[in-house]
Amino acid sequence: MNSTAKAFVAHVMFALLWCQAATGETPSKPLELTQIFGPSAITTDRPAGIRWLPDGSAYSTLEKAANGDDGMEVVLYDVASGKRTVAVHATALTPPGVTKPLAAIDHEWSPDGRVLLLRVAANQARGNNPVSDCWLYDIRTRTLRQIGRELPPGGLLHPEFSPDGTRVAYVANNNLYVEPVAGAGMVRLTVDGSDFILNARGDLAYEEEFALGKAFTWSPDSRRIAYWQFDTSGVGTFYMIRNTGGQYSTPIPLRYPKPGTTNSAVRVGVVSVDSPGTQWFALTGDPRENYVPRLTWAGNTEVLLQHENRRQNTNRVQLGDVATGAVRPLMVEQDDAWLIPSDHVRWLDGGRAFTWLSERDGWMHLYTVSRDGQRFDLRTPGEFDIVEVESIDVITGHVYFIASPANVTQRYLYRATLRGPRKLERLTPQEQTGSHDYDIAPGAKWAMHTFSTVDQPPTIDFVRLPTHARARTITDSPRMRALLSGTPRAPTEFFKVDIGGTVLDAWMMKPPDFDAAKKYPLLMYVYSEPAGQTVIDRWGGDRHLWHLLLAQRGFLIASVDSRGAAAPRGRAWRRSIYRQVGIQASADQAAAVRRMMAGRPYIDGSRIGVWGWSGGGAMTLNAMFRFPELYAAGIAIASPTDQMLYNSIYQERYMGMPAENPDGYRDGSPINFAQNLAGDLLIIHGTGDDNVHYQNAEQLVDHLIGLNKPFSMMAYPDRTHGIGEGAKTRLHLFGLATRFLDEHLEPQVVLHQ
Repeated sequence: MNSTAKAFVAHVMFALLWCQAATGETPSKPLELTQIFGPSAITTDRPAGIRWLPDGSAYSTLEKAANGDDGMEVVLYDVASGKRTVAVHATALTPPGVTKPLAAIDHEWSPDGRVLLLRVAANQARGNNPVSDCWLYDIRTRTLRQIGRELPPGGLLHPEFSPDGTRVAYVANNNLYVEPVAGAGMVRLTVDGSDFILNARGDLAYEEEFALGKAFTWSPDSRRIAYWQFDTSGVGTFYMIRNTGGQYSTPIPLRYPKPGTTNSAVRVGVVSVDSPGTQWFALTGDPRENYVPRLTWAGNTEVLLQHENRRQNTNRVQLGDVATGAVRPLMVEQDDAWLIPSDHVRWLDGGRAFTWLSERDGWMHLYTVSRDGQRFDLRTPGEFDIVEVESIDVITGHVYFIASPANVTQRYLYRATLRGPRKLERLTPQEQTGSHDYDIAPGAKWAMHTFSTVDQPPTIDFVRLPTHARARTITDSPRMRALLSGTPRAPTEFFKVDIGGTVLDAWMMKPPDFDAAKKYPLLMYVYSEPAGQTVIDRWGGDRHLWHLLLAQRGFLIASVDSRGAAAPRGRAWRRSIYRQVGIQASADQAAAVRRMMAGRPYIDGSRIGVWGWSGGGAMTLNAMFRFPELYAAGIAIASPTDQMLYNSIYQERYMGMPAENPDGYRDGSPINFAQNLAGDLLIIHGTGDDNVHYQNAEQLVDHLIGLNKPFSMMAYPDRTHGIGEGAKTRLHLFGLATRFLDEHLEPQVVLHQ
């Protein structure tokens, strides 16, 4: 069928959908790309950057100034009543000699609630390193002043109040500074920061894989700061090229460790805010062959250090003396595959015990551990995983966490006791099936609660804990609900796929006028790397809307979580992917597609497509190259194409060291199977991607050219991994993807033969 005929069929389908509404009702309309990705796209509503007050009874947020200027004002809301009070008017946030108030993008209260820290005019160094100018506003004196005034504009990272509220620490020029809130001048605590030495901020790999952008932490008594130092000299330099900035290109050097290459040398130490000079901890082993992913103060004189080997299968937990730097072993966590550092370490009972997350019994659970590391007390027993710890209330002795013991595609709030008899209780009401997120206030008496399903956009309300009684609703995203109510759609189906002894979770979206007697093309949405899960009964935002648009055009869309996906199905499930990322999961995906075809005769086996982003892009390539007889078309976006090109921490965690697993690295890299390409492939990548480098796309493209394989590609200039920068970029990208699928999978409905 030529392109003109295909376009005609698509227009006929749209006309039919427009006329399907009941007589006398306004015809429902298919979605348009501009409604999802255009400049006036409809999105769900959500309060921007709420900050709880210390007692948890109220919260603040930034709102546009009432006078319509560019500035923002700080508004307080009482949780129970919703009463709104302007705490700081925009006019008060106007610097001397300036006509307009600050265009703040974020704010933070000092611990005593008397001083406000505002971040202004941020540029992004990277996702976790927001660079900004910072200002302090004193509520009592009504004075506004900039911190770090002597530094270059837009140069501050990670400003944070001390626990006593008298100082602010921040990073600039790769050095750590403190500045009194009262304004006595900044003090530089480190002096050796440079292009190669990073103090108190993570390197690219730590930032991406350990979420360690801010790499310092205050002592409880506000007298010291513990921080990381990264020596990146010796780390390979990867050069990105910016071509859209003028007459000449600009090289952007990134010191980026790749598998099997030299890592940063990392050490941790403590510096006094009154007498600069660092006491380094005496950790053993090569600092380039070990990691320190977490550090937690254990009182004021010791820190708890998590010290992992490079293979990330041994975590040596130690206590470090801040006066001498001496460390003593506390306990060791080990795994045959890999370990995830324990977050949410909180000290209990006056420092005699601490909370600890571990998979030591085969499930992710919370334990309390004695200070000597000898006694482990399991507080959340059962064959289920903790998905996320939401709050630890030391005073009442409870941990609040997300889990879903009966259905791994959903999310609910539970709480458990931290001491005494074990008591586990679900707080989310039984009738609210779907996914729930919580932002719990200090004291755990209130929470901002977000509830959604795959087909239902979020409703956000405030609930009392532990009863979960609703106090008031903030929003139920009325514009999004109106959009959905005015467009034809069918409910998303969740189901299981048995691929022969292994049962996988899946969902499917069908055309709104679905007829089981007809044949439809199937588009698989994939990720299936160990860092994510796609089969969740939760609102999926613009990606869900795009899938709905495709369903309206005559596609079936489905997603399956392969073995190894980050689903709460236990340690054995997640570790099954060890040393074979890209190998096992792509086989699982193909088996699932074949099983669905066998049980669902309305799937047209000659029109199977696949698409994914990042790890899902790699899975798309693996699907197309390893199972060319199955997949007719695929769209691979921001894809790792060779596992040797990604960062060392991620790849070595899941695949081991390259020298020890050369076959796994080779067989898990889709580029090595490109010779099998038979279907239609679209490659999309941003040339400014500092996570999965554009190098991946270029090496694959170069290889496909050498194989004389036809394919399509689109490079987005200077766009990063999310390919979202610039006007109408997302509209262009998904328009391109939609046209590609229309052309190569021909979503016109044909009669079942």
